[in-house]
Amino acid sequence: MHTREEIFNTLRGVLIELFEIEPERITLEANLYTDLEIDSIDAIDLIDQVRRQTGRKLDANDFRSVRTIEDVVEAMWQKQDPAA
Repeated sequence: MHTREEIFNTLRGVLIELFEIEPERITLEANLYTDLEIDSIDAIDLIDQVRRQTGRKLDANDFRSVRTIEDVVEAMWQKQDPAA
């Protein structure tokens, strides 16, 4: 089972690698769309890359309600298998 911090660090790494976002811009409070300039196509790429690294899959419906990095971390954390 991953902690929220581990999920954040994975997500942060993906954002840096995939979108070349400066690390200091990636905070829990950062808005994906306005602060980090992630569009809907980028969000799909982000979901796919995070799934590859963590084995946790968010679908498009999960992503509709997320706005901040913290929202993504929380959605992924809730998707974990408690028995893992």
